[in-house]
Amino acid sequence: MASNERQLGLFERRPDWPWRNWLSAGDAPGMQLYDRGLLAAVLSLIAFGFVMVMSASLAEAQTLTGNPFHFVVRHLMYLVGCVLIAAAVLRMQIATWDKYSNKLLIGVLVLLVLVLLVGHTVNGATRWLVIGPVRIQVAELAKFAFAIYMAGYLVRRHEEIRENAKGFYKPIAVLAFYAFLILLQPDLGTVVVLFVITMGLLWLAGARLKDFIILIMAALVLFVLLIVAEPYRMARVTSFLDPWQDPFGKGYQLTQSLMAYGRGDWFGQGLGNSIQKLEYLPEAHTDFIFAVVGEELGFVGIICVLAVLMFIVIRAVQIGNWCLTADKAFEGYLAYGLGIWIGFQTVVNIGASIGMLPTKGLTLPFISYGGSSLWVMTAAAMILLRIDYERRLSQIQAVSGRGKQ
Repeated sequence: MASNERQLGLFERRPDWPWRNWLSAGDAPGMQLYDRGLLAAVLSLIAFGFVMVMSASLAEAQTLTGNPFHFVVRHLMYLVGCVLIAAAVLRMQIATWDKYSNKLLIGVLVLLVLVLLVGHTVNGATRWLVIGPVRIQVAELAKFAFAIYMAGYLVRRHEEIRENAKGFYKPIAVLAFYAFLILLQPDLGTVVVLFVITMGLLWLAGARLKDFIILIMAALVLFVLLIVAEPYRMARVTSFLDPWQDPFGKGYQLTQSLMAYGRGDWFGQGLGNSIQKLEYLPEAHTDFIFAVVGEELGFVGIICVLAVLMFIVIRAVQIGNWCLTADKAFEGYLAYGLGIWIGFQTVVNIGASIGMLPTKGLTLPFISYGGSSLWVMTAAAMILLRIDYERRLSQIQAVSGRGKQ
């Protein structure tokens, strides 16, 4: 693709989408240099996550360590890390991420290999690198690095992706290598997220439909084989289909989660009044924290949290479209990728906790306990803010330049 060729935004390429005008509305940056709404949404979710982690983790922390505030203190340390990461990412130009996207991908690939060699094992899964007092889940970095790599690839190979299968399958080959290393940990959930990010971006870039059909069919066959090959994955699927068949065995976690939602009713039992978090519901402060939200804050609380998460995803899509229509292709595809990632991971986490999807071990963005997830999601949100900041700044400079002529 020629460097000066204009790439169409999402809504220009897919004009038949009925909600096109609703998502495109409000493209008026004014004189503000950053998106205050997006920043407020991210900060509110992180603050809410701290409150819910504190509420959901006290009982388990008391049992495991004798200190009910063990996870609360660690989460506070993670929040300090979030501040440092936000300060660093907001100062980096988006062009820097584009320049070093391939090196970042290779660096994370090396870390994935190191995890298999010297990684820390928890509950039979080797997913963490221990660096002093810090444990890093490299799979979270893989999502971040792959989104950046895909944005750069789509800019460099835009015409090749649209015209032949070679351009389509090159990133799939990279994904396959990443997936192989991550499955050895094992971590099927992260592989699914990477696959969805890749497919979503290739679709938005205008790849051919027949390539999608072939790949999706192959992915479905492989997905079924991966589930059948591991007894614990098969157990998750069977318990998801009918958790009440074995409520004290394979279906225990999901039945306890459903009980939490049922107790929440419309307005919840009140903050801190969850019963299921008292060691009835496993992983109450991590993968199943949304069940505690439902029990304590009810349906109304659930809708409020979902509304904020949806706002972030929609704003990411809006930013992506605005950037592509302003000839900022890398920024546009990166915003799309981050939006797809946050949205899909939210759907999978909540879907698993309400019994609509099998358990995948994915955290709820910005809310669940876990340093790696929180840090990487913070970096992703700050990149969105930086993308929109540079877009607004370029528009203001363009207006100023015309005013001086």
